[in-house]
Amino acid sequence: MELNNLSKACTWLWELDLNRLSPGKDYTIECGEGKKVYHKGDKASENLFSWLEDSVLRRPTYSRFCVLLNNYNLHQGYKESVTQQDKHEEAAFIEEISRSAPIKYLHRYLVLKEATSQDYEDFKKMLTSLWFDLCGRGGCSSSSSAFEHVFVGEIKGQKQGENEVSGFHNWIQFYLEESNGNVDYQGYIFPRRRGELPDSETQLLTIQFEWHGVLKSVSSTLICVSPEFEIALYTLCFFAGGEDNHVVIGPYPVNIKVLQVGG
Repeated sequence: MELNNLSKACTWLWELDLNRLSPGKDYTIECGEGKKVYHKGDKASENLFSWLEDSVLRRPTYSRFCVLLNNYNLHQGYKESVTQQDKHEEAAFIEEISRSAPIKYLHRYLVLKEATSQDYEDFKKMLTSLWFDLCGRGGCSSSSSAFEHVFVGEIKGQKQGENEVSGFHNWIQFYLEESNGNVDYQGYIFPRRRGELPDSETQLLTIQFEWHGVLKSVSSTLICVSPEFEIALYTLCFFAGGEDNHVVIGPYPVNIKVLQVGG
């Protein structure tokens, strides 16, 4: 029973993600060459994403997700200003994904775990609060949210040469920022214990890149999964797991880290 097995629940979420993209049919990636985390230099001569089907980002949950990405200051430690338009966009996104199979499964699972209300409207309010409520990071109150950290990314540090990218684990944000020339993909990180090297079919990558010239030395990213799947997956781990969650997502063993944002 997946109620007592988080990994089985995560695998079931993967099976329910019918809105996930198919390699070769909906998109093409070029992994380039591999590197160790500490190796300097660009091992990828091309972009990670060489092609994405035009209609993908017009899908309802994808388009609602995309409009959220420009609502944040990319530098950590600056107070965020949330407009009524921002709140409307957040509500529209939660409403859209709440119609999907992964989010409906998440609700049923958390109800059985007594971690959320049986009332679906209350559940949606909880999701909105969990992902979009502002908290303090980088010494400033109301400067970040779970959504901003996980999906959008933040640049930490004030001094040149001491900056680093925090968060930024979403492929859509990566694709859009790469398309705009703000991301420079530098290659994949060699898997541990001589694991299988990634290729154009791989949908979980550990990569290195620069964002606005600032290095993200290692980042694990699920490639071309749906926004509703990622929200469901990370919310599930937040309520039903611990800080380290060693689970299997489809064919991929992974450790999903859950951190308490704030302070």
